[in-house]
Amino acid sequence: MTRTRAKKIPAEERRNVTVEAVIDLAATANPEAITTAAIAKHMNLTQGAIFRHFPNKDAIWEAVMGWVAKTLMARIDSAAGDSASPLERMEAMFLAHIGFVADHPGAPRMLFGELQGARRTPAKRLARGLMTQYAARLHRLIDAGKASGELRGDLDAEAAATLFIGTIQGLAMQSLIAGDLERIRTDAPRVFAIYRSGIKAASPTDGG
Repeated sequence: MTRTRAKKIPAEERRNVTVEAVIDLAATANPEAITTAAIAKHMNLTQGAIFRHFPNKDAIWEAVMGWVAKTLMARIDSAAGDSASPLERMEAMFLAHIGFVADHPGAPRMLFGELQGARRTPAKRLARGLMTQYAARLHRLIDAGKASGELRGDLDAEAAATLFIGTIQGLAMQSLIAGDLERIRTDAPRVFAIYRSGIKAASPTDGG
């Protein structure tokens, strides 16, 4: 009986382990090609064991996107909370997001896959919600930076937010294509320095 109890895993933990398995597989495989059979094999389980916790594949993908959204937003919010000025918080968010991608390379592949997919699924709804929530945070920081004089007064907040997110996506894709996730950690500070120079207000010593 002791041996049987040791093998049992609570339902919530089993769901979390399944989510982790999908993220792991997505790091090297096209998310659209990941089957429940592949997930089960990765976890050393039968497909039936997975379907005891998820009614179908869409439910698994919804759980994965829910985890990505929750974990990413928690990480960038925590990083931004330790910084003083709006621009410093933006940089902290940028680097925290980069760290998340480097730690979980399958996550951006899952996110891109859902956003590009034609079907309207719960996972796609969560992916779009994540992007909306993220952009709203950036808009608030950009507006605060403009109000404080730290950022350019004529800065287009929507374009700046789009470029912020797009830059991270570009870095993620380049690192995934190169097969070198540490590259993104090295490139990120230098890339953000260029972004920062384009949005910050000119100082009195800049001349011109």
